[in-house]
Amino acid sequence: MPGNKVLVTGGAGFIGSHIADLLIENGYSVVIIDNMSSGRTENVNRKASFYKIDILSKELGKVFEKEKPDFVVHCAAQISVIKSLKEPVFDAENNILGSINLFECCVRHKVKKIVFASTGGALYGNPKKIPSGEDTPVKPLSPYGVAKYCIEQYLSYYNRLYNLNYLSLRFANVYGPRQDPFGEAGVVAIFAKKLLSNEVPTINGDGNQTRDFVFVRDVAEASLLAIEKDVPEREINISTAKETSVNEIFMIIKNAIKSNIQPKHGPEIKGEVRRIALDNSLAGKQLGWKSKTSIDDGIRETIEWFRDNYK
Repeated sequence: MPGNKVLVTGGAGFIGSHIADLLIENGYSVVIIDNMSSGRTENVNRKASFYKIDILSKELGKVFEKEKPDFVVHCAAQISVIKSLKEPVFDAENNILGSINLFECCVRHKVKKIVFASTGGALYGNPKKIPSGEDTPVKPLSPYGVAKYCIEQYLSYYNRLYNLNYLSLRFANVYGPRQDPFGEAGVVAIFAKKLLSNEVPTINGDGNQTRDFVFVRDVAEASLLAIEKDVPEREINISTAKETSVNEIFMIIKNAIKSNIQPKHGPEIKGEVRRIALDNSLAGKQLGWKSKTSIDDGIRETIEWFRDNYK
């Protein structure tokens, strides 16, 4: 399908920019839209067409009219679990209403398929079985997780009524180069930036909470495969299927940087998941995908990127 046109929402952001780059490398024509609330100009691939607009904007339809994309990869979002706990209305407006506006455009302009950057890490709450498969009961502990699941339900609705083809990729905790170290999301980026700046990072709670950390380029590859392969499933976990604690992540980064700094511990964040890892066997069977990057290699590359980009 190279030669087709793909519109990437949030394509100046962390995950979206890596997906846009990989699509261009594989011969796709790419259109990026981003409101630049967290996106960065330097993340925008020069070979892509770029529009600075919000997915909530009425101008979105004009971009579809002009560019006529064949596919859409939907990454634009309010990405912070903590911010969603503090501002659930803001989270819902951006993530749910913005997505509905996008889906309306997809239907009107007969998009062949939409790939949605969903979440697995925030969707299943504190599941009994780990790693958790796609059939795990959905019990989100944050408005962010609620919104992502709501968007999946809207996609299902648009598929039933308008035959909009879609695949929802339920990402684990994505990390890697270009991740924002200044927000409240992305513990790898936050720890790396702090230690490289000789600052003391804060670990929420005891640090024994676990996450499934998946490297951003592996996630981009899954998104490319999701465009190219028609599969019967509508939701697929993209993960490593391995638990790593926040304390372990800190030690890996600390050792890689050769820092002597010790973290301080803050209060536990209400609404944060205690333990999670996602079963990724369905991604292997249906997409032919698996995570390739080890946590040590991924963190090493992430640190080098921070050394070069945040002096």
